[in-house]
Parts: sequence; structure tokens; C-alpha cells
Amino acid sequence: MDATTLGLVGIAVLVLLAALMSRGGSTKQLERRLDRLEGKLDLLMQHQGVQLPGPDFDQDVVNLARSGRKIEAIKRYRELTGAGLKEAKDAVERIQQ
Repeated sequence: MDATTLGLVGIAVLVLLAALMSRGGSTKQLERRLDRLEGKLDLLMQHQGVQLPGPDFDQDVVNLARSGRKIEAIKRYRELTGAGLKEAKDAVERIQQ
């Protein structure tokens, strides 16, 4: 799944949440619907072969970024996430702050 598809899925989730919240649904109802939506998203990601980075991701990229090896951190971030160059650069810069 490419970044555009993930972005569209994210927007769809936000629109759904905004619509649910504007309807005045109960918190429990919103939680159940969100759980179902997350389950569906997990299935879609699994079907597309997309894996979220595990705990090693954070430490690996963070160590590179904080040791001043920004380019290596960006490359590693892209390898792990499939992100574009700008997205990876922005993520690494957030880590360095």
C-alpha cells in the first residue's frame, strides 16, 4: 500500500470519527465502532502486505538520528516504513528536536 492510499485511509478514518462525534453518539458506541474500523484497517494492511514498524524501529532510527547520522536515519526510516523522502526527513527531524 503506497503513501497515498494510507493517507486516504487516514482521512477516511478522521471523517468517520468527525461524523460520529457530531451525531452525539455515546463514548462506548464510538469505541466499539473505532475498534471495528481498526480491525478492518488491520485486515486491509495485512492483505496489502503492509507492516507497521515494531519496537526495534523506534530505537534504531532514534539512535541514528540522535548520534548525528541523519542521512542513515532517514534511509532506515524509509526502509522500515516505505515512506517518501520528505516524510522520512520530517520524521527524523522531529526525533532530533
